[in-house]
Amino acid sequence: MAIHWKSGRASRSANWWIGVLFAIGSVCFLVGPFPGFIDLVGSAADGTVFFVGSIFFTTAAFLQFRHSEGSDRVATAIQLVGTVFFNINTFRGMQDSYDIDDVNRLIWTPDAIGSTCFLVSGVLAYVAVRHMRDRERKEWRLAVINLIGCVLFGISAIASFVVPETGDALALAASNWSTSLGALCFLIGAVMLLPRSEPKK
Repeated sequence: MAIHWKSGRASRSANWWIGVLFAIGSVCFLVGPFPGFIDLVGSAADGTVFFVGSIFFTTAAFLQFRHSEGSDRVATAIQLVGTVFFNINTFRGMQDSYDIDDVNRLIWTPDAIGSTCFLVSGVLAYVAVRHMRDRERKEWRLAVINLIGCVLFGISAIASFVVPETGDALALAASNWSTSLGALCFLIGAVMLLPRSEPKK
């Protein structure tokens, strides 16, 4: 997922909530596809983890959009739309009564659209900060980490396409690993977004 972490004029409290909500969502997407997790908890619980994670992402994305302004508003709006597509994708993913065509149409297509929205948002976030001076490198690092996560989620979306002839994902292992690694990037970015405690006077 492409998360735009430029904080704009959000208060310390708002940034804290945005960071925490993104972090929780990231943990869900980090753990959900991890090898062995589905065997441990079952497919229903695994699907629920993804859906819950998407809700946390959407809540954080809405808060960030609400506190954004200027060019950031476009990126955060695209990001928010992407999270809604992930809500749809992960909710439908909890069902187990789809045939192959329905899986690609009802689950994979929203996933691909959401990933595209996140990638566009991530690119916009990077473009906005690519020329920052050294003292502003935190924003640059956030944008780079975020963009890497976006690319990994894009790879995951492509790899999860179900091949009609076989009924299997194009590259299930690649999809799972790229989802987990992308979520790890978002988790790092979310932690970096958390406001630091101000030194006591």
